[in-house]
Amino acid sequence: MRRLLRYFSVLSLLLLTAVTVAAQSVITHKVKRGETIYGIARSYGITETELRAANPGMERSDYVLKKGSKIAIPIAGQAQPGAVDAPMEADDVRQRAIRMGVMLPLHDVNGDGRRMVEYYRGLLMGCDSLRHEGISVDVYAWNTPDTGDISDILAKPEAAKCDIIFGPLYSKQMNDLSAFCLQHRTMMVIPFSIVAPQIAGNPHIFQVYQAPESMDESTSRRFADWFKDYHPVIVDCEDANSTKGSFTAALRKELERRNMVFSLTSLKSANALFASAFSTQRNNVVVLNSARTSDMEVLFVKLKDLMSSNRGLKVSVFGYTEWMAHAEAQLSNFHKYDTYIPSPWFPGMAPSLAKHLARKYRSNFQRDMSSFMPPLAMTGFDHALFFLRGLHKYGRTFDGASGRFNYTPVQTPLKFEQLGSGAGHQNRAFMFVHYKTNRQIDTISY
Repeated sequence: MRRLLRYFSVLSLLLLTAVTVAAQSVITHKVKRGETIYGIARSYGITETELRAANPGMERSDYVLKKGSKIAIPIAGQAQPGAVDAPMEADDVRQRAIRMGVMLPLHDVNGDGRRMVEYYRGLLMGCDSLRHEGISVDVYAWNTPDTGDISDILAKPEAAKCDIIFGPLYSKQMNDLSAFCLQHRTMMVIPFSIVAPQIAGNPHIFQVYQAPESMDESTSRRFADWFKDYHPVIVDCEDANSTKGSFTAALRKELERRNMVFSLTSLKSANALFASAFSTQRNNVVVLNSARTSDMEVLFVKLKDLMSSNRGLKVSVFGYTEWMAHAEAQLSNFHKYDTYIPSPWFPGMAPSLAKHLARKYRSNFQRDMSSFMPPLAMTGFDHALFFLRGLHKYGRTFDGASGRFNYTPVQTPLKFEQLGSGAGHQNRAFMFVHYKTNRQIDTISY
């Protein structure tokens, strides 16, 4: 184990209790160099929650406490009623530095390692951002390659101290890590899509990505909700090896359940036959059962021919998350055909913050972010802010549910639901990225 990083801030062991107080009066404080949100609150005899409530901008993920800024200070004992924190317990994480563990392949041997190094760097940038909010984080990181035995790492005393562990990347390491986190009541964040049946019996697990089968079903339901007034046209790529046949099968089942009329056609159909699948009375939404770039390009060519021969025909396209990797090259077509892409991430959610993080990454690590999709450093940054801020505010009672605090993601919306009594939590945040014909891009969240 290597102790890679430690953030320090002045923290005292204060017993936080729930309070209900009357209407507030405020004074103004001018921020001095080196001051933190927590330290300012303590110096005025108020809680950090009260200070943030008086200055709503502090809840933004990109908020930075700057020297010379003027902030409102509610007079002690007269703050507005706020969220009720859970009672403190011995060694409560809200009273000290959060101890964050990272158990991922952190090496330069293969693509897995290089991707996880970038994700880890994003976690570190998130910790640095939280430092300006007065949240201190101790970071412990272990390299857990595909061939490694994670039990050796879990036997180390530092592992048992962790309040939260990000990992693993490999399903075969789930049993050991899940049992360890259950024993020590450690929050376990599975950042990426792996097989993790242990979530059914471990309330400390938070899985960011849903299984493909679950995503197919939820996407089909949301498709049917959003496009209830459209005429769906499902286009077969005529390739039995397509990975998207499962989605179009789930979609057809959902449409049939709701008695929604749809048409079937093929990429190989002659133009006249292809055109006959479209409605001239209603808006059409086209769904291709392939995420391959070559099939996507063929579809756009056929739609171009279709619409040039049928003036006034209204067509939208429903794509796949994989298409996001080609957004730059296909941007014109995405906008032309009013494209909707279902995705758990979108790097354009906070463009100014994304640019800031890209510059910061270059400055900190002397290289640009890689071209991986999604940008993994930004994923790590989002995860750090969401989970560490949640631990700092709610301690071990943090459940990741919507509305626990103002969370402005760079690219990764997060909203967790517990799967059942005694079970873990799964991210249910979902959105359609809409490339509109007016060249604007919207995100439609559920």
